[in-house]
Amino acid sequence: MKSAIAYVRVSTQAQGKSGLGLEAQRANIERFAEAEGLVVTDWFQEVETGKGFDALDRRPVLSEALRIARKTKVPVIVAKLDRLSRDVAFIAGLMAQRVPFIVTELGADADPFMLHLYAALAEKERALISKRTREALQAKKKAGAALGNRTNLTQAQLFGAARNAMIADAFAANILPVVKQLQDQGVVTFRALAEVLNQRGIKTARGGGWAAMTVKRALDRPNAVVYAENAADTAPRTTVDS
Repeated sequence: MKSAIAYVRVSTQAQGKSGLGLEAQRANIERFAEAEGLVVTDWFQEVETGKGFDALDRRPVLSEALRIARKTKVPVIVAKLDRLSRDVAFIAGLMAQRVPFIVTELGADADPFMLHLYAALAEKERALISKRTREALQAKKKAGAALGNRTNLTQAQLFGAARNAMIADAFAANILPVVKQLQDQGVVTFRALAEVLNQRGIKTARGGGWAAMTVKRALDRPNAVVYAENAADTAPRTTVDS
């Protein structure tokens, strides 16, 4: 039987903590693999939140899955195309990684052209929904409806700060399995961990390079371990081999 690795993703911390969506993705992949005669050897799970986190350098678990897939020459299976991304440019970038992707909802025979096509259609649909939403708001404004609330600026700022903190916690939780595996291999100092992360091409949450202090700050995130533990409770097995 042929081997493959699986990648599952949720896009909010709430989903990451509760497991919503994860079990459905795993069940989908397991049924597909059994039907196609594939053995899933490794599972990679990621919590991704916030606009801009579809960039590969901000998806450390997906980056690691791609690295393992290239090393072992196996495909990556996902349940739905949007578990990789809803952005056609991002999908195109993944295709350039020279790692075969299998999307269970599209079938085993879907080639890169089909993946590009479906991604383009999904992106177009999203753009149309956004356009209709803007037009509806403009129509309400012309009709005299008051849009927005200038009295809750402080509340909005606090919400934004809290959201940024949650994004940082989610990213730190995603990087923890990689760091743990490196520590098990004897890479224990923050400086050494930063060097290996940079060598692997894994970026920080802001898309930059790692330094000893940025590693420490990521590992010191108060909720990162909570997210990682909750994710691990629902994960069959996550491997991040060197």
